[in-house]
Amino acid sequence: MKVMLKVTFKTWLAKIFVLATALFAVQTAMADDSPYGLTQQAADKLFKDITANQAQIKQDPNYLKTLVRQDLMPYVHVNYAGSLVLGQYFKSTTPEQREKFFSAFDQFIVQAYAQALTMYNNQEIQVQPEQNATDNQSSVRVKLLQKNGQAPLNLNFQWRKNSKSGKWQVYDMTAEGVSMVDTKKQEWSGILRKDGIDALTAQVQRAAAVPVTFSKK
Repeated sequence: MKVMLKVTFKTWLAKIFVLATALFAVQTAMADDSPYGLTQQAADKLFKDITANQAQIKQDPNYLKTLVRQDLMPYVHVNYAGSLVLGQYFKSTTPEQREKFFSAFDQFIVQAYAQALTMYNNQEIQVQPEQNATDNQSSVRVKLLQKNGQAPLNLNFQWRKNSKSGKWQVYDMTAEGVSMVDTKKQEWSGILRKDGIDALTAQVQRAAAVPVTFSKK
């Protein structure tokens, strides 16, 4: 009887140890606020929500904007990215003009990411370890594995530690080496030079209001 009690106790103790280890691992993962950990968390949450809401997304593709807003935008440093897009024209704008532009740019990012997600078709996502990390800058590569033997799509997310909040946030994304910030900076510089930031803000607002649609096959 004593032997049986000892075996039972040891088995129970082992289970408790395994459970405690598992809980510790989960807490550690949840507490990982590095750019790598945050990228993994955001990707897991986003694609889980997309999978769970397929019926609603097919009925209303704009619902992808809601998912992008709740799952991705908390990680995006909109104002810093917007200031990089404005470039040399940033200093010639008023605080009120900048705030209006940042608000429009925020909506534009939501629309652009939501539209891009219409191409997602249950591809496997691989988040790579951080690269070129410093105290306040980091780059995280995400591989989107394609089907039918096609080469994977390489995305790089540029992270920066927010100087005010101390939290890591994304300020740029490059797809196959093409930077979103640099692309928009070049595309919009002519409007800024010729017509000013108010005209650019109006254009960005119009682009942000374009409905999300699935491409016709």
